Amino acid sequence: MVMGEKPKKLLILYASETGNAIDAAERLGREAERRGCPVLLLSVDDFDPSSLPDQEIVIFVVSTTGQGDNPDSIKVFWKFLLQRNLAQNWLSRVNYAVFGLGDSGYQKYNFVAKKLDKRLSDLGATAVVERGLGDDQHPSGYEGALDPWMSTLWKALYQKDPKLFPKGPELMTSNISLMDQPKVQITYHDVAKGTSNCLSIPDVELLEMQIESTRFILPGKLSGKYSPECFLKMVKNDPLSKAGSGKDVRHFEFEAVSSRIEYEVGDVVHILPGQDAAAVDAFIKRCNLNPESYIRVQANDNKENEQSYNLRNTLKVPVRLKTFVELAMDVASASPRRYFFEVMSYFATAEHEKERLQYFASPEGRDDLYEYNQKERRTVLEVLDDFPSVQMPFEWLVQLVPPLKTRAFSISSSHSAHPNQVHLTVSVVSWTTPYKRKRTGLCSSWLAELDPQKSCLIPAWFQKGSLPSPPPSLPLILIGPGTGCAPFRGFVEERTLQSHSGPTAPILFFFGCRNEENDFLYRDFWLFHSQKGGVLSEEKGGGFFVAFSRDQQQKVYVQHKMREESFKIWNLLTEGAAVYVAGSADKMPSDVLLAFEEIVSKEGGVPKEAAVKWLRALEKAGKYHVEAWS
Repeated sequence: MVMGEKPKKLLILYASETGNAIDAAERLGREAERRGCPVLLLSVDDFDPSSLPDQEIVIFVVSTTGQGDNPDSIKVFWKFLLQRNLAQNWLSRVNYAVFGLGDSGYQKYNFVAKKLDKRLSDLGATAVVERGLGDDQHPSGYEGALDPWMSTLWKALYQKDPKLFPKGPELMTSNISLMDQPKVQITYHDVAKGTSNCLSIPDVELLEMQIESTRFILPGKLSGKYSPECFLKMVKNDPLSKAGSGKDVRHFEFEAVSSRIEYEVGDVVHILPGQDAAAVDAFIKRCNLNPESYIRVQANDNKENEQSYNLRNTLKVPVRLKTFVELAMDVASASPRRYFFEVMSYFATAEHEKERLQYFASPEGRDDLYEYNQKERRTVLEVLDDFPSVQMPFEWLVQLVPPLKTRAFSISSSHSAHPNQVHLTVSVVSWTTPYKRKRTGLCSSWLAELDPQKSCLIPAWFQKGSLPSPPPSLPLILIGPGTGCAPFRGFVEERTLQSHSGPTAPILFFFGCRNEENDFLYRDFWLFHSQKGGVLSEEKGGGFFVAFSRDQQQKVYVQHKMREESFKIWNLLTEGAAVYVAGSADKMPSDVLLAFEEIVSKEGGVPKEAAVKWLRALEKAGKYHVEAWS
């Protein structure tokens, strides 16, 4: 390298929905820096796509969500890449690599990474290495593919330009002097000064200010809006499933406290859950922190550290440390990442703990770490308790403890039918780990324990989901087993109101559950609307069909009921109906699609291949929508 010549920066762009792609991108950044290569790490929506031809090397780390959907952060970038006026050699000077994160249990496994790779190549860019595809189904999760892919990437980049890695492509060291510096710094403030800022501020405004401040410092754009759109108050918490049935499904109703609610049917609400107070206190005690101290968090202005931590802002006002932990750090639900164990190893004073942590952080220990950590869903607090000699500085904890994320729920009400209210249909999540530990979902169990009689402010954000609000003239075929019925309760409420003022198109709705007795969710509601004159009635050209999977020897699912009603389905499809599918992402969406293929082939009198093409055209025309969750 010529004296005074600036080393080239490696640009790493990520598109994340849950945070995994951020973790993978940050890991790539750290490994590049350790080889002497400066890094610029950005969320794709922070990068100007028109400047892509000016980049020499770009690494993309992208996740696939739902049924092959783009994460929100890459949508604008992808739309730009699809412009027809871009020449075939537009990216002829760009070298790139793509690593995708997905789940092979889904039909469109790693679809975003695959189509991005193809589009970059079509525009003339050169792939440095073959795309890498991380799989949640792998015994080590996405890291099972990331480790070997990263090793191949460094060698290929070094071969292309040795100046990129002054320290060479291989790096074998556990030297403590190479430990990274934390990317945040904490300033502690006088308690009286901190509290004086909060006096005389109403509860809602204070909470809004605290949430906006604490969530501004989280890495990456996990949510485009940091200040809640409104605060909700629970007014109803009713069980929908029968006690002792093995399932706990609830109907929740909320009212807006701070501002009016605005949403359409098919939309999604994101809720920031509360954390268990005892767990927060235990974390603070375990880490020897003062819960009453007031802190300000900001980016560490370390010139040697080129990797952008992407802090959006510093705290506008000092925040109480306990409040910060409660609102920003998931201490008792999410599992820490591999890097957490590496950093812990530097602060372990007991030799046997240090050795075990170093092993967990090494490529050799990857599978054992997955068994210990992710598979068991160990929390940050549990991991810290397993290694008592470790005392991590709070700066590192702020950086490495998984951020407390909002949880998304399909809205199960019509705003027109319930002004200033939002209803949710929520299955309270619980499971047993391989080592027989009982686990519960953070948000669903927190909501289930809320008492409508007691005031609790719930921060909420509204967002478009995968199910667009249909006009009254559009015939609908709805498939929603289990809690997948949630959005369609809103659809039926809305269309009922529309039918009072004019003609509406018919609706066929296929619902499924285990038993008629135990989990026939909203039974009376569906039956009422399928009676004479209702929007689900045969009289109106509609229909309501239920599959009880466990009420007979032979299991019956929604796809079986669909095949029984193939003639009605085909008739509605030929009249221009749109299909909406919602529910578990497991096998249901692909089983339903297969049933549609058989129906189109049988009733339309065409070969299976033609039926597949017909349904693809339906999807391209915006008339086949899927919202699935795991």
